[in-house]
Amino acid sequence: MEAERAAKVGIASALLVLAGAAIAAYGLDQSSKFLVVSNLTEGEIVPVLGSALQWQFVRNPGAAFSLASGMTWIFTILAAAVITFIVWFARRIRSIAWAVVFGLLLGGVLGNLTDRLLREPSFGLGHVVDFISTPWFIPAIYNFADIAIVSSMVLFMILTIRGVGLDGNREVKAKVSTATPEAATSDAAASDGRAFSASPELARES
Repeated sequence: MEAERAAKVGIASALLVLAGAAIAAYGLDQSSKFLVVSNLTEGEIVPVLGSALQWQFVRNPGAAFSLASGMTWIFTILAAAVITFIVWFARRIRSIAWAVVFGLLLGGVLGNLTDRLLREPSFGLGHVVDFISTPWFIPAIYNFADIAIVSSMVLFMILTIRGVGLDGNREVKAKVSTATPEAATSDAAASDGRAFSASPELARES
């Protein structure tokens, strides 16, 4: 195995990148929701790019992309657990790419958790504000927190497939020889011949 360095940084730099990604995702999510709630009425549809992109204000009691409605408390508890895990796990990260992954996940989960804790109808049961509609792409309404979460999962899969570790190193499999048995035998014979001819004393004795 050979190791290939891939954007490896110190713990302080990784934490700064993680915090920056989380703050950016959380800020974009909450500011966009504030604008939607302040300027749109629930159920209103505003075309942005025709039918390709629309703003459609809805309140979602379920998970991302309006899934599993009626399980708000469960998602609230799971979100809190995910945030706790990320905060505890962050000190192990030494890679910019992995810092971005966990930063986007933290910002996205925290964005939707804020809605569940502070919005109506009650603490812990609040409905998440969704407003992005792209019917041609996915038949659901979502928000920037959902986008951040899904983006983190996509980056997670890419880094995992490429073998990039939390320390920023990427393992590359050693090349496997594809030489045929005949070629290997020929090379071995040639090597023996060179060794024999290189030893006059051995030649005379034989």
